[in-house]
Amino acid sequence: MKILLAVDGSTFTKKMLAYVAVHDEWLGARHQYTVVHVVPKIPPRAASFLAREDVDAYYANESEKVFKPIRTFFGKHDLRAEFAGVSGHAGETIAKLADRGSFDLLIMGSHGHGQLGNLVMGSVATRIVAGCRVPVLLVR
Repeated sequence: MKILLAVDGSTFTKKMLAYVAVHDEWLGARHQYTVVHVVPKIPPRAASFLAREDVDAYYANESEKVFKPIRTFFGKHDLRAEFAGVSGHAGETIAKLADRGSFDLLIMGSHGHGQLGNLVMGSVATRIVAGCRVPVLLVR
């Protein structure tokens, strides 16, 4: 199974990884894993004052901060994973990546704000579920 893990480095990512670790059906060498982290884009006006290399380095560094403990997680379980740090709007970018990458499943942690919280703050998870054709497993 080709599994996409959407991560943001929060406690909800840690809960999601803990869930995956205790469920044999989601963890094992028979699966292919891709871990994705989305860094919000630097506003165009601000980015225009920076060298392209500096912007790219910023995005890579922000993603690597999130990926470091997840690399350790995969190392402890003796599993391989691909890591993709991208920039954009998290909900839309993850949904598009899941669809284009022909993934069988997307697993991610959810803050679980509820309907009122989603109405006021919006929800990355809600946008992904609405915009993605791949099955999504939300872990709270």
